[in-house]
This record gives sequence, C-alpha cells and structure tokens, in this order.
Amino acid sequence: MINKIRKEALLAVVAEWLEEGEIPPLVSRNRHTMNPENLEHILAVVGPRRAGKTYFMYQLIQSLLQGGRHKKEDILFIDFEDYRLGGFTGDDMDELLAAFHQLAGQYPRFLFFDEVHNLPGWNRVLRTLHNRRRFKIIVSGSNSKLLGREIATELRGRYDDLLMLPFSFREYLRYRGISFTLSSLRTAARGKIMAAFDDYIRHGGFPEVVMAGNKAQQRKLLQNYFKTIFYRDILERYNIKARYVLDALMNDFLETYSDIFSITRFEKHLKGNGLPGSKRTISNYLHYLQEAFFIIVNDKFSFSPRRRIMNPKKIYLTDTGFAALGRPFAENRGRILENVIAIELFRREMELYYFKDRNECDFIVKKGTRPTHAIQVCWELTRLNEKREIAGLREALESLDLPSGIILTYAQEGKHEISDRRVPVLPVWKWLLTDDIDGISSI
Repeated sequence: MINKIRKEALLAVVAEWLEEGEIPPLVSRNRHTMNPENLEHILAVVGPRRAGKTYFMYQLIQSLLQGGRHKKEDILFIDFEDYRLGGFTGDDMDELLAAFHQLAGQYPRFLFFDEVHNLPGWNRVLRTLHNRRRFKIIVSGSNSKLLGREIATELRGRYDDLLMLPFSFREYLRYRGISFTLSSLRTAARGKIMAAFDDYIRHGGFPEVVMAGNKAQQRKLLQNYFKTIFYRDILERYNIKARYVLDALMNDFLETYSDIFSITRFEKHLKGNGLPGSKRTISNYLHYLQEAFFIIVNDKFSFSPRRRIMNPKKIYLTDTGFAALGRPFAENRGRILENVIAIELFRREMELYYFKDRNECDFIVKKGTRPTHAIQVCWELTRLNEKREIAGLREALESLDLPSGIILTYAQEGKHEISDRRVPVLPVWKWLLTDDIDGISSI
C-alpha cells in the first residue's frame, strides 16, 4: 500500500507535467519520423545520455498536440530519474495512473517514460501495461539492454527499438543551417561543408556540445558526460568495487580508441603499475561500458563464433568529442576519422567486424550469414602508407571473397583497381552524406 507522502509526491510529479511542462525548442532528427497514434508495439528510444532521446520524445509529444488532435490530458510524461520517484516500483504504477486520473479527469492514452531502465522490473511493468491495450507506450533509456536484441523474452513481439545517437553529420549541418544538394557537393559550396566537418570530428555530435558557445563550454560538458557515465551509469548501477580499474579503463580508451584492445595486455599494464585487476573484472567492466554506450566494440571477423569471442576487440568511442579529453587532435586525426566511420556504421545498425591476418582492414560489414563489404580508413593515402592500406583491403577482399570495398580519407577522391574490383576512394564527409555504403550510387 502506497503511503500518503508517496501519493503526494506522485500527484506533484503529474501536476507539474500537466500544468507546467513545456515543450522546448527542438531540432528534428533524421530518419525518425513517426506517428505515435499508429504504434502497435512498445517503442524504446535507446542511446547514450544527452544524445537527444528526451527531446525526441518531446518531438513526438509536440506532434500529438499540434492541430488540436490531442490535449495534454491525453499524455503522461514521467522521468524516472526524478528524485521524487526514488524507490518507485512496478507495484506503484497503478497509483501513478490513479494520480493522473485524479488531476486530469481521465486516464492517459499515451505513456512517455524517460530513462525507464531505472524502474525495477521495467520489462514486466511494460508488458502488463501493453497487455491492457489502453495505452500507446514510448520509453527511453541509456542502457543497451533496452535494444531489441538484448530484450527479455516476455517482451518479444511487443517491442520495437530506435537507436538514438548524437547528431549525425547531416543533422549537424541542419542545425548549423548549412544546406546542400548532391550537385552542390561538387561546387565551391563544399568549402563550407568541409569547415563544418572539421568542427564535427573535433567536438562530436552531442546536441548540447554542438550548441555550446565556445570550446571551454564544450569541454566542460564533455567532462560532465564522462563523469556521469563513470559514476551514475556504471559505478552506482553495477556496485563497482574496483573503481581504479574502471577509471584506468575509461581513461585508457580516451587515448587508444580505434585500436585493438587486449584484456591480457591491459591486465599486465595494471599489474605493472601495482594495481590488481583480474581478466574477469576487466571483461565485465568492458561490457558495462558498452551497455552504457561509452564505447562501440567490434570483434575480429571469423566464421566461428567461439573465435570471435576469444580474439581481441577493437574499441571506438560512441562520440568523437570524448577524444578531445585525451591527446591533441593532430596526434590522432587518422584514428578520429576511423572512429567517425565506426559511429556512422553503428548508427546504420550494421553488423561490424575488423579483419586481421598478415594485414589489417578496418571494417568488415556482414549481412545475414555472409560478409559483404570491406572499408579501409586513413587520413590520406601517401607514398609511405598506400601499399600497407591497399594490402589490408586486398587481403580482406580476397580472403572473404567480398564483392566490394571502399577507401575513405579526409579529402582524397578517386579509384583503385584492387583484386579485379573497382574500389572508390572517397572523402569521409561526402560518404557521411550518402545512404549508400559503397558511396557510389548516391554521388
């Protein structure tokens, strides 16, 4: 039975939404247009903290309110990080709905639950609400457990997810008011786009960082995001004991992103600095960082699932802005460019691997049971590195019998004949503005 104090808190939260909740100015997101009225399943908007998930939910709410089709009393928005909801459980849900009915005179038709993973037993609660067939349910969360491939069995067939990452380059250009057409990419207007690209890869795509007034504010925001992931998303959520291991791991990734990570080597690094830390602990923390959307983890390609699990991983940051907290840009510009591609392929929900045998290829894209594309990334092809970069791509194409490959650089454009295949060389900024992974048909 809910106590009087808790009931008053629920009434206050609901009243605040109905009376004071305002929809902030919004930047529309690419690929994410939908009508909440048409939802048949629960929709989960999932991605890193501060990537724009809450604002996207506001965007959906705004679409419901426009034109007078719905009113505020049809909608309940709840933030499960609100301190007043501390201790709230699924058993309190009916009391929350009763509080809404008391104030609005009706039950809501649309439920928007922000950071729903903070609600104990959230998957059971969502299933119960969905089974009532009374509500359209939209939730958000900054933990990858909310993605469909991780979702509990009881929600299968009732649940769709939408991955929301920081701004894509297209969205970044839209916010900056820079329009383009495929034709204009070949004109002098490309200079403005390339200048915007320089800013984008240096500072990343977190909306608040993009909107910040100066570099000092941008850095402070990124430091705050880093600390929030460290303390709230991992240290507190998983009751971490070996804090120094987590600290060392996160700071290591600020320096070694876009590189192969060996748990064994990192264990030796810790011991060399007088810090205990088992392989199991490091592996667990690596998984937690992936769940919290701090890193993207790619396996070495193999047709054997067991070998994929056993081999070292390749690690990328989920936003290149975090790289600014490490070494200067000039030292890492090639790795930052590769990280940009990793983020975009992850955004496009590609199944990704890296290739390594005698030589290395940065990305292997797999569709279904077969690999289909090889992608090599470097800042520029030069007399010193061209042989190495092409050798890695050639070995991947031939070993995996891939139909196509591409080389992505900062500014170069052209083509190479590699293993009887026409391989385009394309600037990363231009590739980001196409929908075609080969970067050919849209340009």
